[in-house]
Amino acid sequence: MKTKTTKTIYWIGAILTSLWFGASGFFELTRNALVWGITQQLGYPEHFIYLLGVAKLSGVVVLLMPNRWLRLKEWVFAGVFFDIIFAFGSKVAVIGPAAAVDAVVAFAMVCVTYAMFRKLYPVSYGNFEVNETSFR
Repeated sequence: MKTKTTKTIYWIGAILTSLWFGASGFFELTRNALVWGITQQLGYPEHFIYLLGVAKLSGVVVLLMPNRWLRLKEWVFAGVFFDIIFAFGSKVAVIGPAAAVDAVVAFAMVCVTYAMFRKLYPVSYGNFEVNETSFR
């Protein structure tokens, strides 16, 4: 895959992820009735909903910064994955599998976006070399 294609897929995914989680974070901070109702139905306390909103909006800012804060972006991707996995598990357990379709779609979208991120910014461990003999 060419670098231009990889960048295009990454930025489309980053923008869609930012819209998804930015809207969610905004609705959590503004006490949107639908978002708060579902989140409280899942058993999460009010203070956690506010913290989640702040974390999501902060993550959006980091995710949209081009060529900066790459290690912090790793943390953002990790947080997004945790959010999606916990949302999926909570929805399946409390509401039912049909309510978790959005989490499956978000997971697929973020997996592709993260894969493109790793293609654009490969992991470097300095002088440490990882090969098949490293784990024997």
